[in-house]
Amino acid sequence: MTEAILLVGGKGTRLRPLTVHTPKPMVPAAGVPFLTHQLARARAAGVEHIVLATSYLAEVFEPHFGDGSALGLRIEYVTEEEPLGTGGAIRNAASRLHSGPDEPVLVFNGDILTGLDIRALVRTHETSGADVSLHLTQVTDPRAYGLVPTDGTGRVLAFLEKPQTPEEIVTDQINAGAYVFRRSVIDTIPSGRVVSVERETFPGLLAAGAHLQGMVDSTYWLDLGTPAAFVRGSADLVLGKAPSPAVPGRCGDRLVLPTARVAPDAKLAGGTVVGEGALVAEGARVFGSTILPGAVIEPGAVVTDSLIGTRARVGERAVLTGTVIGDGAVVGAHNELREGVRVWCDATIPAGAVRFSSDR
Repeated sequence: MTEAILLVGGKGTRLRPLTVHTPKPMVPAAGVPFLTHQLARARAAGVEHIVLATSYLAEVFEPHFGDGSALGLRIEYVTEEEPLGTGGAIRNAASRLHSGPDEPVLVFNGDILTGLDIRALVRTHETSGADVSLHLTQVTDPRAYGLVPTDGTGRVLAFLEKPQTPEEIVTDQINAGAYVFRRSVIDTIPSGRVVSVERETFPGLLAAGAHLQGMVDSTYWLDLGTPAAFVRGSADLVLGKAPSPAVPGRCGDRLVLPTARVAPDAKLAGGTVVGEGALVAEGARVFGSTILPGAVIEPGAVVTDSLIGTRARVGERAVLTGTVIGDGAVVGAHNELREGVRVWCDATIPAGAVRFSSDR
């Protein structure tokens, strides 16, 4: 296998305001755009040619990655004028593939952080003779996902949408967002219209008697669709819990990028990332958080499990837990922001305006 399609066209609405100015795959995780980790892992698995299926803010990708040579890849870009869904995006990108009809093509979603053994998935595809092979992972609570039951040989039996009752939970196996297609199967996907590979393509192939093979790999897997998950994924990359050859430094409690400034008595831990040009001032404490380039954490502030946008500012002795601060936003001194709060880009919260405790 030498070719892959990477689906990076989503709007990332669940991640806003992180994705107001930046497409989801380009939001930094562990110091580099998240997409860099996926590209690096694909290259390590032997992929040489990748087609990026872009749509939202499509103009951002090529200036950063160019022809892919810096990563040892050949990257091409295909843009959807109107979003085509997962299946439509795959079909739209197929015009740039060079594989023969029976050769395998890797396809993966641009918002999944995983330790998947890509080579093992390809071997499973080849040895089983499947038309499509799917990476499956096991989750404790599958209610938020589509279930994929398989037989004793791993052959897919059905695709079941999000279960609503305990009786509908027939397996803990879910579609994990990485596939190997026989090249000719991609050509059967309708072109020029919206197609969901999960809801239309796979069930249709199964109904037509195609061989769909599942491979369960329950190493590290995380859907980065929410701010909390994205912050956790970045921290796990820094801590070494999630594997990536693209982390720009040694794994450990912290990752401080060049030109970032951290005061000697500031405390960083839990996989915290401090981006280029950012400042963490005296007495500040930052745990499990991502501080994007140019952001400022003022003296005595405490930031936990949060993401601070580019050029944003967190005021003196402010306390943030589980929050997202958009690009250019200002959180004034002595504010307290708790789980789930999102401060929009360029917004300003005056000093002491939001608290969950007394001002004493």
